[in-house]
Amino acid sequence: MELETTEKKQQNGEIIYKKQSSRFLLLIVVTVLLSSICGSIFGFMSGGIVEKIAPSLFKQLPSSLSGKQTQDVVKETVVQEDSAVINVVEKTTPAVVSVIISKDVPKVQDFFSNPFGFPDFFGTPFDPGQGQGGGADGQGGTQKQQIGGGSGFFITEDGMIVTNRHVVEDATADYSVLTSDEQEHKATVLARDPVNDIAVLKIDGTGYPTLNLGDSDSLKIGQTVIAIGNSLGEFTNTVSRGIVSGLKRNVTASGGFGQREKLTNIIQTDAAINPGNSGGPLLDINGSVIGVNVAVAQGAQNIGFALPSNQIKKVVEQVKTTGKISTPYIGVRYIPIDATIQKENNLPYNYGVLVSRGQKITDFAVIPGSPADKAGIVENDIVLEVNGTKIDATNSLGDLIAKYNVGDKITLKIWHKGTEGMADVTLAEKI
Repeated sequence: MELETTEKKQQNGEIIYKKQSSRFLLLIVVTVLLSSICGSIFGFMSGGIVEKIAPSLFKQLPSSLSGKQTQDVVKETVVQEDSAVINVVEKTTPAVVSVIISKDVPKVQDFFSNPFGFPDFFGTPFDPGQGQGGGADGQGGTQKQQIGGGSGFFITEDGMIVTNRHVVEDATADYSVLTSDEQEHKATVLARDPVNDIAVLKIDGTGYPTLNLGDSDSLKIGQTVIAIGNSLGEFTNTVSRGIVSGLKRNVTASGGFGQREKLTNIIQTDAAINPGNSGGPLLDINGSVIGVNVAVAQGAQNIGFALPSNQIKKVVEQVKTTGKISTPYIGVRYIPIDATIQKENNLPYNYGVLVSRGQKITDFAVIPGSPADKAGIVENDIVLEVNGTKIDATNSLGDLIAKYNVGDKITLKIWHKGTEGMADVTLAEKI
């Protein structure tokens, strides 16, 4: 009986088990079908979403990623940088001009003058072949010829242009300006700065595009800069791109006629600078002028220099307001003091300037009637500070004085006959 009961239970158990298995298989089939349908729907939807958001996601991918994503990120970055430079060039080029220098030269002889005075740095050397011959009769006389070229840029809508002083140094030459629309205009030299290598020209007309002077004190080494100019005096509005390679450089520019000029606290760049770029703008990525291209080191590659924009702002404002450049001075001749000068002359300081006469008898240490003379400064005094700023290799006396205007009163710290003291000086105009 028990056996029968057991067999029945087993049979019943088998029957029950088989029924449960059938239901479970049905559940699996239904689940698979539903999963397939839902997977297709959500796969289709997610594909569209990813397609829309992928570009923004790729921009945020780290540089360590490899493959197509990284290539896309790099390509996007390059395009953005190039676009910024292109925008600056398109925006600023209309305000950049070419300066043309012409002069009456003999018909029967070569003309070997370099109008720039800086062949070791900038300038367009005159082609002697252009100055030969001049006429079927072969007789004497003169003829007007182009002898060089430089660059410049508009600072006012009524035709005021900044360039380098050495570009327009020759008072006997004629100057004209070629604008970006290929129109040539006769130019007048309004002012030449006797201290900085800056000059201001003027042409007739109105509505010219202008460039803004930026803040050169905010420059950082490594930032992108763009130079535009009349390269070689032949290729107008040539664009080159580089970085700020150095700041506060001091160089001495030498010329073909023995001229030498100390350029202080200037910008070094590796942007390609060539003869003819003198006076052209050095721009930041926002299109502001942060320098005026002035020199390039010969015998080296990619070493160019530009005058900082903050050095010329006061000059530009003076010309805009008064039509001339007024340079302040105190009226002393001096020798900068360093450790060597201190030791050789047994001086109490290794900084400042020693007031000293020149080689000629008329080269007074203190110019009679000058502000320094009126303040009681005499030969062998040492000027140590200007309004609290120490005079040294970084801050020359000339640069410190140039920050002020004619008529300003400054205080000099003086070593006079063994005693330190203060002297108030009212700056006068250098003639």
